[in-house]
Amino acid sequence: MTSTRTARMLTRYNAWANRTIFDGVAALPPGEATKERPSLFKSMVRTLNHLYVVDLIWQAHLEGRPHNIPALNHVVHPELEPLYRAQREIDQWYVEWSDKLADADLDRRVGFALLSGNKGEMAVRDIVFHLVNHTSYHRGFVADLFYQVPAVPPLTDLPIFLREHGEPR
Repeated sequence: MTSTRTARMLTRYNAWANRTIFDGVAALPPGEATKERPSLFKSMVRTLNHLYVVDLIWQAHLEGRPHNIPALNHVVHPELEPLYRAQREIDQWYVEWSDKLADADLDRRVGFALLSGNKGEMAVRDIVFHLVNHTSYHRGFVADLFYQVPAVPPLTDLPIFLREHGEPR
């Protein structure tokens, strides 16, 4: 990623894909979103909670403050609707944050400590890529859980987003 244009596109894509998957989960029959299933995070909502928690952690790293998240499987919102509201808010934060970036900001190094205690440092450009990659990966977990309902998951592919929304300038 060499330009803020790409960072803006990726944060917008991520927000759109999150809305798409959340809308799909919300349209399922009652109880399906929180039903325990054989999966790493045990339910659709708990998997989506993981996405939200990781977004909070990286937001804190980008802002240079502690996040106070005790674990990656920490459940902040056990019900879909409050989680969806919170996810929309943090997605909007990332979009607005990316709008303020200058190309030189993408090279800025951000130090952090993982929950394991291991310390690291990444360029802002790599953090953006990691956030989108991580979220896409776990949205795939949720999409797979749709087949256990059974239901067909919504499509959240980047080419669909670009076809529908184009690239930001």
